[in-house]
Order: sequence, then C-alpha cells, then structure tokens
Amino acid sequence: MGDPGLSRRGFLAVSAGAGVGMTALSGCGGDSEGGSDGTTTIEWWNISTTEPTKSVWAALAKKFEAQNPKVKVKIVQMENDAYKSKMTALTASGKLPDIFHTWGGGVLKQQVDAGLVEDLTDRTKDFADGLLPVAKEPYLLDEKVYGIPFDIGMIGFWYNKALFKDAGIAEPPTTWSGFLDAVRKLKAKGTTPLALAGKEKWPGMYYWAYLSMRTAGASALQKAYDDKDFTGDPFVQAGQHLQELVDLQPFQKGFLGAAYSTPTGQAAAVGNGKAAMELMGQWAPVVQADSGKGLGDDLGFFPFPAVDGGKGSITEVFGGGGGHALRAGAPQAAVDFLKFFASEATVVELVKKTGVIPVVPAAESALTDPNIKAVQAQLKAATGFQLYLDQAYAPAVGQEVNDSVGALVAGSKSPQQVAESITKTAKEEQ
Repeated sequence: MGDPGLSRRGFLAVSAGAGVGMTALSGCGGDSEGGSDGTTTIEWWNISTTEPTKSVWAALAKKFEAQNPKVKVKIVQMENDAYKSKMTALTASGKLPDIFHTWGGGVLKQQVDAGLVEDLTDRTKDFADGLLPVAKEPYLLDEKVYGIPFDIGMIGFWYNKALFKDAGIAEPPTTWSGFLDAVRKLKAKGTTPLALAGKEKWPGMYYWAYLSMRTAGASALQKAYDDKDFTGDPFVQAGQHLQELVDLQPFQKGFLGAAYSTPTGQAAAVGNGKAAMELMGQWAPVVQADSGKGLGDDLGFFPFPAVDGGKGSITEVFGGGGGHALRAGAPQAAVDFLKFFASEATVVELVKKTGVIPVVPAAESALTDPNIKAVQAQLKAATGFQLYLDQAYAPAVGQEVNDSVGALVAGSKSPQQVAESITKTAKEEQ
C-alpha cells in the first residue's frame, strides 16, 4: 500500500478527495443504523477506487442487498494513502467502520489490542477453513481470525517486453548486477528504465525491503523488528544496493512529485510505454490499464532478482493481499457479507473481472491471464514470505521505513542513516 499497506496492496487509485471520510463517520462505531422498517445499514470502507474494480464491487454490494432485502450496504471508498490516514485517526478515536479494508499484520494487531476489532474465529469458521492458508496468515493473531482475505499476491517487476527487446535484453535479469546492467542498456537506448511514485513513499519502500530480504534472508526482517535493530550489515548493504540504482538515475522525469495511479503517475508511465518497468503488486496490470492504455501482450512479470552473495533466495517473496475486518460488535449482516464476498461465485467474478489471485482453491480454474498465473506460480513455489513492512510493523515504524527510504531515493539520507532512523523509531515503540 507497501505503504501500502495496496501499498498497497489493493487496487489503488485516484484520490477520493478529502471530504469523503468526514461524511462517512456518522455511521462508524457504535451500533449500525437500523431503519424504522427493520433494515440494517452496514458501512463498507475499501480502497477500490480504480476501474473496473470500483464498479465490480458496487455491483456485488447490490447483489448482496438483493439476496438480503433487510440489509443496505453503504460504500465508502478512499485512495490508499488517504485511507491509511483516516483509519489511523479512527483507531485513535476508538471507532471503526462495520467492514473495513485491512492488510493484516502490525496495524491490525494495534487495532485488535485496542479492542476495536471483532474476533471472527467462530463466526466465520463455516467458510474460512476453505480459504488458502497463505492468504489467511496476515489476519491470524494468536491463532485467532481477525480478517478474511479477498486476494493474495506479491510484489515483482512488471516490464515492457518490446522495450526490453529494443534495448537488447534477451531475458529478464535474475541477479541484482544483471538488473543494473539492464537499467544501463535501457538508458543507453534513450528509454526510461523505471517508473516510481516518489510522492507516495510506499512504492520506493518495496526496493529496500526486497534488497534487505535478498541480503539478509526473509526471516531477518521480522527478527530485526523484534530485536529493534536494523543497523546490521545486510540492512546497510540493502541501502547501498538501492543507492547504486538511484545513482544510475533510472526513474522518469519528475518522479519525486509523481503519484501512483494518476494519469501522469507511475502506473500510467508503464501502461503508456513511457517507462520500461515498475516494481509493483499483482494489481499492477489493472491500474496500468485504468490510468494509462495498458500494454496487453507486451506486459511481462519477473521476480525481484537475487543479490550476489546474499543470504536470501529469489523464491522468497514480499507482498500480501487485501482482506476485510469487522469492528467489534458488528452486526450479523456484516459477517454474512464477508461470507458472500469469500464465496466461490464471488471469487470467480473477482478473478475474471478484476484480475485478483483467488483465495478459494475452487476458483483457480477461472485464472486465464498469463501474468497473473506467473505471479501465482511464484507464490505457490515461495520458500519464504514477508508482509509489506508498513503493515507488518507498528504504524510508526512502517511510516519511518517509508520516509527514510524515500529520503534515500531523493538523495537526502545515506544507507547508514536509513538503518539508524528505522532502528531509532523501533526502539521508541517499546
């Protein structure tokens, strides 16, 4: 999201506007609105602001209402960063929406620890047991279920096959040194190698997180957080490797002011053929096509390269999915909605129309896109998994990772300073 936490990591999009959240607060927290005719209104907060997802989700809400005549679904949609800010404020105020987007991890844990989230272990057992285990993991805290996933995925490089061919790059690189060579070849051809939304910090964080995984190994990121120490050599080296990339000036002109999903942003630069690559999640093709033209058959996917001499493996993946959690005391209608959203029929529709990777095994046959199949194959073969850092860690630490890495990319922080800043914030969180 990622920042996002989708960094992140959901279908992100054009800013939903500052006023959205304020009007929506009326129904938050406390009891859901009950109409005089016995109807229950449930609020559903999500980050699906790009097409086709926005329309598909609205239609699903209508379908649920048709099946449950006594229930009304009020949808509140916000762009990723605005959503995170609003949810931080709501968490502090002690009121959360009935149904809300979550990436799981440390952010969800903070909300759970504050007593704001419904324990779904028993209320969802009849359908949650059938979901993919890797998809459920970010929402399991102390072996209790606090969220239900609707997709799962990973971050990797999305690239333009035609631009690679023009630059004489026969195969996607599998090592960091090979990746830097590919960047040099693209630059020599006059092609912008990478698009980056520098204005939104989470897309840059992906680079540092993956490089840390490749130098230190996947499990080291959680260990560093637990130990509150990111100053070890592998984390400094990760920053140095990122510095090597930044020094090549690989990003599009004006990248520090660029957003992710606007018509002049990161996704559009790739979707319109103006940049050869972006490091992004499984939702990338949908957003590229919504904010730009999309690349069609010219779009390819490859995993983040291995670092020479690093302890990590190319089969260790970084990512996460999207899920929904409920506020504590949410009505049965909200649980029913989660069941509807996780049903095979709904998941098949989400796979076919919005390109998600299915969380219900029975829906896998609906996957036809070769790139999404490639992502799924990487996920299934994964030997390690790390959730987006700005979701895995407590919010203040996740934010510091994003900010520090953003400063390195902008040229105002050294690799050593990044490691020290994150460590300082982690220690203050005790």
